[in-house]
Amino acid sequence: MSKDEISKEIEAKFGNQLRTRVNGVLIENDKLLMVKHQMGNGRTLWSVPGGGMNFGSTAKDNLKREFLEETNLEVEVGRYLFVHEYLNPPLHAMEHFFEVKRINGNVELGKDPELSPVNQILLEISWKTISEIKNIPNTSLHKVFWGIKSLSELGLWNGYFNFENISIK
Repeated sequence: MSKDEISKEIEAKFGNQLRTRVNGVLIENDKLLMVKHQMGNGRTLWSVPGGGMNFGSTAKDNLKREFLEETNLEVEVGRYLFVHEYLNPPLHAMEHFFEVKRINGNVELGKDPELSPVNQILLEISWKTISEIKNIPNTSLHKVFWGIKSLSELGLWNGYFNFENISIK
């Protein structure tokens, strides 16, 4: 599998359209559950579990499905936190972040059913402390986590964020 193949599949499946995504913030024992994604062209991205919404299914039901697919966890979706606009053509998404709580299951890296078996983008799943998150280079970290000082800060945010949508190449 070449990095170019992954980039092409990501663009074909998710690019040149506005997508609505749901993301879950799961904190246990002062650690945030994060997933490392392969973004193509040698770039990786650490973010929280989540993904695209399916038409006809609520945001909470979509997030429960995404969590099960990516982490093997059944979760309860809690409070709505904030929305982040991701704009880095050809990708454009409105990403809704919610608090989630584990109901059942053990953490296990899953698969993205929207992508072919040879071009899976989920690379790793890990519980991260705030210091571990701070040590991830910005080029490999979702922008909502740039510069956070504590995990409790995530629960205090509300509103709309776009973080200037500066592209990192």
